[in-house]
Amino acid sequence: RNILKHMDFYLANGDYMRSKPAPDPYLTGMNRFNAAPDECIVIEDSARGLKAAIAAGIECIIIKNEFTKTHDFTGASTIVDSIKDIKKILC
Repeated sequence: RNILKHMDFYLANGDYMRSKPAPDPYLTGMNRFNAAPDECIVIEDSARGLKAAIAAGIECIIIKNEFTKTHDFTGASTIVDSIKDIKKILC
């Protein structure tokens, strides 16, 4: 899909100390992008990701899916049924 050409950078395991639900991946990303939490938004599909976003101080949108339907999404700013719903929120 050649998606990397559309990115300024990417993070992979090993680029930060602790994985989600620790905030390290998001804190590292904000640092590399020189962004503050209020300039970011996280789109996640799991409780681990939501916990990481909250711990980093970033607003989080959850996309529901069959695998994570039993997860606790308390603290999410918005919960949507499909990735197609994201455009409505961000525009």
